[in-house]
Amino acid sequence: MPLSINCVLIYQLIIVSTLVVNILCQPSYYNDPLNPFPSLNAAQRSCYDEQGKARRCVPPFENAAYLRPVEATNTCGEKYPYLTTYCENNISADDMRTCDGKCRRGDHTVQYINDFHDNAAQSWWQSETMYDGIEYPKTVNITLHLGKSYDVTYIRLLFNSLRPESLAIYKREDEKSDWTPFQYFSGNCLDTFNVSESREVPDSQPDKVLCSKEFSDISPLSGGNVIFSTLENRPSNKRYDQNAELQKFVAATDIKVVLVRHGTFGDEIFRDPPALKTYYYAISDLSVGGRCKCNGHADECKTQDPNDPYSQLMCVCQHNTTGINCEKCLPLYNDQEWGVATFEDAHECQPCNCNGRAIECVFDPELLAETGNGGRCINCTGNTAGPNCERCQEGYYENNFGRCVACNCDKTGSVNTQCSRDGQCICRPGVAGDKCDRCADNYYDFSAQGCKPCDCNVPGSLNNTAQCHPIIIDLLLLYILINLLHFLIC
Repeated sequence: MPLSINCVLIYQLIIVSTLVVNILCQPSYYNDPLNPFPSLNAAQRSCYDEQGKARRCVPPFENAAYLRPVEATNTCGEKYPYLTTYCENNISADDMRTCDGKCRRGDHTVQYINDFHDNAAQSWWQSETMYDGIEYPKTVNITLHLGKSYDVTYIRLLFNSLRPESLAIYKREDEKSDWTPFQYFSGNCLDTFNVSESREVPDSQPDKVLCSKEFSDISPLSGGNVIFSTLENRPSNKRYDQNAELQKFVAATDIKVVLVRHGTFGDEIFRDPPALKTYYYAISDLSVGGRCKCNGHADECKTQDPNDPYSQLMCVCQHNTTGINCEKCLPLYNDQEWGVATFEDAHECQPCNCNGRAIECVFDPELLAETGNGGRCINCTGNTAGPNCERCQEGYYENNFGRCVACNCDKTGSVNTQCSRDGQCICRPGVAGDKCDRCADNYYDFSAQGCKPCDCNVPGSLNNTAQCHPIIIDLLLLYILINLLHFLIC
């Protein structure tokens, strides 16, 4: 067996052995919540224990990339005349390359990158070659849409060609956010990505983006892996459920792999067509290991439409939570502040006391500090008001049937719109009536200042009733004025 083949086999054995050791040496699930080993059964993942008490729960571990929508910025055979020729990444004993490779449109589409991976009938995605212009600084991007946010444990690329000398992995937390770096791989991190090579993350910076030269070797010629473990070498992973920065770091809705520079033997500098056609990117499998992100409040995720596997993926929320990621409490369960479930506290959302008069409340930290309950009811019904819809709103009073009815205080004759518990409005001086809508006896001239006193003598008034009429008083005053003028003129 040729020495070069022996070396390739040995290298592949080392890669497989390393992966196995990494898996076996992972801490237990309860030390590292993202670790898929050992797998948990449905009862262990349940959101409630045997006594019905709420506890942190997680959906099953899965390959989040499987059959999800994926795009590539370049694919062989896609440009006219819809044929890409390439050479195999091997050299025979007479130093002659095998250059009979042909890629026609549809032969190696990007959808093969995350379909069912069958070693017996392998399919793969493939780009055009360096001869066709796929050469640094021109990159090839592969974008994977996970459908919703996932807590990503690892990303694994299996190449059907030479592995790139440099590649970058980016992620974003939702479709509207910017792409942020996840991990860099390069034989020269500083020159390619302006990042120094590093494998360790300081405890003070748990979300630091690393660059590694691992997986940048020219060997193997095919079948090489690139594996990124999101929590590896991050000391804070042992306190994952208390570390918001780390939780944010591993969360992703979309993954983008940027293939930056080919791994080569250096012969491309001669610009020999057979040599240039040797260098292309080919990936047979893209896997993303992780759990549907539900913030510890769901043990499964389902598509919104069960008949459409590509419809919106959502957590089946428990603990009185709701949202695509169980990221908020149900409308009437905000008596305590929403929180990510941990092993110490499930942060089950608690119901607000709205006395059956509201279907929605919000969390108010000041109210919590004042009363011990933080739920402030909103949109109270039945003309009620207050943090718990516990009283009638302004301008209403509670009748004998326990209902809030309008005071209907007259705006002119009342001091304000509020009435007493028996429905009596507060009247201005000289004003009377339940609604303060008329002058009291022996008063006249109903206005915003109240009513003026008549000063009628009761015994001398008709029917001994002290009552006057503004029009009669006005005529009397006019009569007195005319007589006064007449006296002055004469």
